[in-house]
Amino acid sequence: MADPKGFLTTGREVAETRPIEERVKDWNEVYVPGSLLPIISKQAGRCMDCGIPFCHNGCPLGNLIPEWNDYAYREDWGAASERLHATNNFPEFTGRLCPAPCEAACVLGINQPAVTIKNVEVSIIDKAWDSGDVTPQPPERLSGKTVAVIGSGPAGLAAAQQLTRAGHTVVVYERADRIGGLLRYGIPEFKMEKVHINRRIEQMRAEGTKFRTEVEIGKDMPADALRRRYDAVVVAAGATVSRDLPVPGRELNGIHFAMEYLPLANKVQEGDFVAPPITAEGKHVVVIGGGDTGADCVGTAHRQGAASVTQLEIMPRPGEERNANQPWPTFPMLYKVTSAHEEGGERVYSVSTTHFEGDEDGNVQALHLVEVEFKDGKLEQKPGTERRIPAQLVTLAMGFTGIDRSNGMVEQFGLDLDERGNVARDADFATNVDGVFVAGDAGRGQSLIVWAIAEGRSAARGVDRYLTGASALPAPIRPTDRALTV
Repeated sequence: MADPKGFLTTGREVAETRPIEERVKDWNEVYVPGSLLPIISKQAGRCMDCGIPFCHNGCPLGNLIPEWNDYAYREDWGAASERLHATNNFPEFTGRLCPAPCEAACVLGINQPAVTIKNVEVSIIDKAWDSGDVTPQPPERLSGKTVAVIGSGPAGLAAAQQLTRAGHTVVVYERADRIGGLLRYGIPEFKMEKVHINRRIEQMRAEGTKFRTEVEIGKDMPADALRRRYDAVVVAAGATVSRDLPVPGRELNGIHFAMEYLPLANKVQEGDFVAPPITAEGKHVVVIGGGDTGADCVGTAHRQGAASVTQLEIMPRPGEERNANQPWPTFPMLYKVTSAHEEGGERVYSVSTTHFEGDEDGNVQALHLVEVEFKDGKLEQKPGTERRIPAQLVTLAMGFTGIDRSNGMVEQFGLDLDERGNVARDADFATNVDGVFVAGDAGRGQSLIVWAIAEGRSAARGVDRYLTGASALPAPIRPTDRALTV
């Protein structure tokens, strides 16, 4: 156990953020560099090393949280990194981007603020990179088997790294111009600087993983050609079809999906543009959707110099305490203030967009909304609550509906879909097509980064067993698992 009295003597402290007036003028991560190291040992010491560590089940990866908390408390960073990597290929991603269901399941959280598990995690991995403890782990020998991974998001990268280390020759195909999937183009720089992706890619290259960008399977390369070339295929293409809002005026200029808007801001940081083709500068911005993607749009609009930012959510505002129907250790729906929300703007709950209004040139200039409420389990409009708000840029951040089928990949492979429209799979993450497996949002539906990495690791075990008859690779989850996070 780290500090037997730590949870009694030490209060919860989290990473310090840079002043708002400073950070909205740049795209660097919002946290003060190095602010965690002076406090993180004592924060790790708050861990109680529970007899039954519910944080294990709160995290789909099954992270060995009490173990690396103990090492962090003792400042044995090398051992902490080893324990962290035992279950997670990319802790620098999860430590920055995961909503931390592990903290919601922390036993200390029953009657005190939970352990800052996410901050401890990111401190360990950042220290490991700085100390040179993160090195390539190439296989001792090759199996002679080849695997294609479609998609380079967290699920695809995790599957590729596991299979490469098992001795298979792995090629990752990505339809974008850079590796990383939504990590690269969906996550703003201020939430995770892309240096963290770049150095993991270099580690994977050194281990033997190969990458092919600007190749869209089904369009640039037929699925049957991929099957002939490789012994196994992992479909990790994500659930990238954005949910639309089919109301009058949707065709007006200035209304974009979040995933049309956010990648362009990231491309500016990559040096592809001097200024983004879609910008919030000087405009009244409305973000439709109250989730993390919506918050990313809010923070991006602030940095582009929006005149105003309004975020709309059709559901009621969540409470600040757990509801009775979301008891510990489940992951509760709570009111959350992200760094983007701290920077300004208005959040409006329980409203629905009725239509958009345009100017004489076909550009959106206003949005009409109405308040809604639940009646008999259904959302209904409240008469007399209609109003109009200015909107010169609208981003639709209402989630995703499933795997992209526009390129013909699903049909070319002949993949079966489940009742939710995701690629169906068995207990080994195998599809109905021999040698073709699926991992991540393509099979699960839109979900969290920890689920994506867990699925990639689990699918890798299924592929390894398919190719060799047995596998020593870990499989943290099954396709039907929901653990404590849903």
